[in-house]
Amino acid sequence: MTTVYNIDLGIKGSEFFNIKNKSLKLDSAEDVSDIIKDIKAVSTLKKVDLSGNTIGPKALEAIVEALLSVSKSNLVELNLQDIFTARNKEEIQESFEKLIPLLPQFTNLLVLNLSDNAIGQEAIGPLCSILAKLPALKHLILTNNGLGPFSGAKLGKALFAQSKISTNGGLQTFWCGRNRLENGSIDYLSIGLRQHPELKEIRMYQNGIRPAGISKFIKQCVSQLTNLQVLDLQDNTFTVVGATALAGTVDKLANLKELNLNDCFLDKRGGLTLVQALGGLKDSKLESLKLQFNELDEPVLELLSRTVPVLTDLKFLDLNGNIFFEDSEHIEKINDHFESKGFGELGELDELEEPDSEEEEEDEDEDEAEDEEKEQDTDLDALEKDLTSAHIYS
Repeated sequence: MTTVYNIDLGIKGSEFFNIKNKSLKLDSAEDVSDIIKDIKAVSTLKKVDLSGNTIGPKALEAIVEALLSVSKSNLVELNLQDIFTARNKEEIQESFEKLIPLLPQFTNLLVLNLSDNAIGQEAIGPLCSILAKLPALKHLILTNNGLGPFSGAKLGKALFAQSKISTNGGLQTFWCGRNRLENGSIDYLSIGLRQHPELKEIRMYQNGIRPAGISKFIKQCVSQLTNLQVLDLQDNTFTVVGATALAGTVDKLANLKELNLNDCFLDKRGGLTLVQALGGLKDSKLESLKLQFNELDEPVLELLSRTVPVLTDLKFLDLNGNIFFEDSEHIEKINDHFESKGFGELGELDELEEPDSEEEEEDEDEDEAEDEEKEQDTDLDALEKDLTSAHIYS
């Protein structure tokens, strides 16, 4: 799955250099001589897309040096997605080490996309050094980089350091999906991200984060980001623990437009808790609510049918893969509401589970998650104080 982002900076075609998806194999400075000529032919260069090619350290260094020679202060967007295919970890690390003194010279760089590159633990140190020296950075796209919890924690520290040198309010966009962040990264990611109060979009999907980590991230970080418009945590594990944390936070997220909780195992108890909180919102701006495959049952659906009218801006509701009948009267009520107000739709319901007529036993995972949360209680304020005094990546 290719990472696709859409950040419109109003850049004209004449200000854009693009070799996207050419499948070029570029090893040496000689290999990129024609590319460098084309770069130097662009009078005002603001956006560069090198994605979908395999670029060695020497070739990458030559390209970036050429960019610096013509566009040191003009470049605002750099796409380096999927540029290390077939490169070994030593080459990837060398590439980042060569970029350390170069990238921070782009003093107005707003967008950096490094998705679909195998960064892992080997290159995370050089990457963090770069991130902590980009004062204008506002949009960071890091998806499918094989980070893991250790590298995720280092990334959080780099985001903390970057916030201290930011010249324009810090990050507005943070994507870090499919990176196996797990609970081990949450402390420092929470500390790092909450330093960026202008954040509007967080996408941390498919990271194996368990209920205790989700709960901590929401309470210690998300709750402080009152400008947030998009929160995508799909395919992590909530249970009632994470759902309760989010239920206690949604009233602080007055600008939230998109909430994606697909495949998060909210379960019926967590679903009821969250939907009840959504129903208590006043002047909600929520436009998209995604709740696929969460084991939500008929009582949750009934509560949703009464909550949807409260969410006056809601345009899309996704309930596929839950436990109720498609012909439920509550589905009919939701559809009738959308029809009566003239906009809004319910996603396709093609993978519903039929409700079990027998009484189901309570899932013990929720109680285990509650115990896990207590065991991982950490003083993040103390950790933040330590980071402040450490002067990391300075």
